[in-house]
Amino acid sequence: MFNKYELTQAIKDKARQLGFTLAGVTSFAPPAHFDIFETWLAAKHHATMEYLASERSRLRRADPSLILPEGKSILVLALPYDRQAEGGMQKAEFKVAAYALGNDYHEVILPKLKEIVQFIEEQVGHPVPSRYYTDTGPILERELAQRAGLGWIGKNSMLIHPTAGSTFLLAEILLGIEMEFDEPFQTDHCGTCTRCIEACPTQCILPNRTINSNLCISYLTIENKGGIPEPLRPLIQNWIFGCDICQQVCPWNRFAPPANPALEPAIPLPILTDDLTLTSPQFNQRFKHSPIQRAKRRGYLRNLATAVGNTGSACDIPILEQAAQDEPLIREHAVWAIQNIKEKQKRL
Repeated sequence: MFNKYELTQAIKDKARQLGFTLAGVTSFAPPAHFDIFETWLAAKHHATMEYLASERSRLRRADPSLILPEGKSILVLALPYDRQAEGGMQKAEFKVAAYALGNDYHEVILPKLKEIVQFIEEQVGHPVPSRYYTDTGPILERELAQRAGLGWIGKNSMLIHPTAGSTFLLAEILLGIEMEFDEPFQTDHCGTCTRCIEACPTQCILPNRTINSNLCISYLTIENKGGIPEPLRPLIQNWIFGCDICQQVCPWNRFAPPANPALEPAIPLPILTDDLTLTSPQFNQRFKHSPIQRAKRRGYLRNLATAVGNTGSACDIPILEQAAQDEPLIREHAVWAIQNIKEKQKRL
C-alpha cells in the first residue's frame, strides 16, 4: 500500500515513462488570477471563440470542482514537440507551427492520459473519479501548470520552464485521490527581455501577459473561420498554420529537450504553392492525422493564398487564378494575392 508521497512519485515516474518531461500536482483551489481571464473576455480579446465566454466555460474555469466534484488533486503534464523543426521550417517556402508538423497531439496525448489513470487505479486497487484533457477542457491550464511547479507564464503568455523552454504541450488529469502537491513556481525569469513583444509582426502580445487573439497569427490561421482582415494579411508573412515567432526568439528555448517521437514531423514537406489545387479528398488524405485538419481545406487554402500573395511572384499568378475559381473565402484571398503580387511588381 502506497502512502501519498510514494503514490505521487510512482505516478510521476509512470508519466515520464510515457514521455512527459514535466509533471506536477496542484489542488482544486480556484485559480487566483481568474480575474485576468474575465478582463480578457470583456475586452473581446477571445475574438470569435465564443465557447470560451459561455457561462458553463467561465464557471468551470473559476472552480475546477464543478468539473469533478470528487476531485482532490490535479496532475499537470508536459509533452515536448520538435523545436528543431522550427529551423527547417524557417528555410521552407511556407511555415507551419512546429507542434503541428507531427501527428495530432490529441491522438497522441489522450491515450497516454488514459493509461496513467489505469495505472493509478491499479496502484490504489479501485476505480478513481477522473477527467483528463489536453487543450480542450474548461480550465486555465497554464495557471494550473504554474501552480503545479511547471514554470512561469512568460510575457508571450506561454508557460516557460528553465530547462524545457516552452515548446511542449500541456495536459491535465483531474483526480479524486489525495496526492502530494508541488510548490508553485514563484520566480519570473523573463526579466527585462522583450524579444517576443518586439518580434511579433501583429503586436498581439499585451502587457498583462495575455494575447489579443484578433491580431494573433495563430488565431487568424486556425480558429478564425472567416476572412483574414485585409490590413493584417501582409503581416501573416508566409505562415500557413499557426505561428512560432514569439517562441523562436525566446532565449529559454535554447534548452528545450528533444521531441517525443510521436510528435516528430510527419506531414509531407515541403509545402508548395501547388497545394492551392488540392481537392477535399486530397487535403483530407495529405493531412489525415495532422492538426492542420482543424483549419479545414477552406481555411488552409485561404492561408496559403495569403502567404503566396506575400511571398510569391508573377509565376504564381496562374495557380492563384485557378484558386480564385474556388469557393468565396478562397476566392477572396486568391484575388487579393494576385493584386498584391501585381502591386509589388509595379514597385520593382
